[in-house]
Amino acid sequence: DVQLVESGGGSVQAGGSLRLSCAASGYTWCIAWFRQAPGKARVRVAARDRDGVTWYADFVQGRFTLSGDVARDTLYLQMNNLKPEDTAMYSCAAHVSGYCPSWASGYAYWGRGTQVTVS
Repeated sequence: DVQLVESGGGSVQAGGSLRLSCAASGYTWCIAWFRQAPGKARVRVAARDRDGVTWYADFVQGRFTLSGDVARDTLYLQMNNLKPEDTAMYSCAAHVSGYCPSWASGYAYWGRGTQVTVS
């Protein structure tokens, strides 16, 4: 099994920055960050696979950046120029076979999540 632990959430004002961390234990092929705002579906924010191939949702392009290495079991999400609409519970998820699903149900392993609030 894979265990995932997130950290780094918090409350910031619009235009501010936060850095989220996801630490994984166990083999993973893909680690992704998802977010879910109240009353809305969980959506993928960014993902990186073991080869380093990275995806970003259109709504975070140019503002959010992934760093870290899936092979080293740690992935960071640097979030800059945060907006109130970025307020959500952010969770990291892991997939163990050779692709990164874009949908939440494709991930079997999830962290507990970390709240990000932008005012």
